[in-house]
Amino acid sequence: MLLTWRRWRRGRPFWGGLAAVVAGAEICAIPLAPLKIMLQQGIAGIPSVLMGLVMIVMGLSAWFAPYYRGLAGVLTVLCAAAALVMSNLGGFLIGTVIGILDGSMIFAWQPVALTEPEAPEAPGTAPAPCDH
Repeated sequence: MLLTWRRWRRGRPFWGGLAAVVAGAEICAIPLAPLKIMLQQGIAGIPSVLMGLVMIVMGLSAWFAPYYRGLAGVLTVLCAAAALVMSNLGGFLIGTVIGILDGSMIFAWQPVALTEPEAPEAPGTAPAPCDH
């Protein structure tokens, strides 16, 4: 079970996706304050919730569809930068900073080809000849 989890986690930008979900949740949570405060905020809270939801979806797509990592990374960075202006300084700067960093992590992630480990040679044996 642990080996399966480890293989799944290494086959995708896991930490970037996790950070995107956390940053999106943080940006979403600030406008979802108690109703009395939300009524004073008015329509301005809608972009915050939408940008946070887009960041959460991009983090999840990095996990479950890692071949879209380029698009997910760029959209995460763009939403995090837009949240700086449109959403209480991007979740009081925490959501924006985490969003830009994790979007970069998602975009920069590259899949690693798994190689089979070579069998160690016994000491004192010559390497096998190659046919060219």
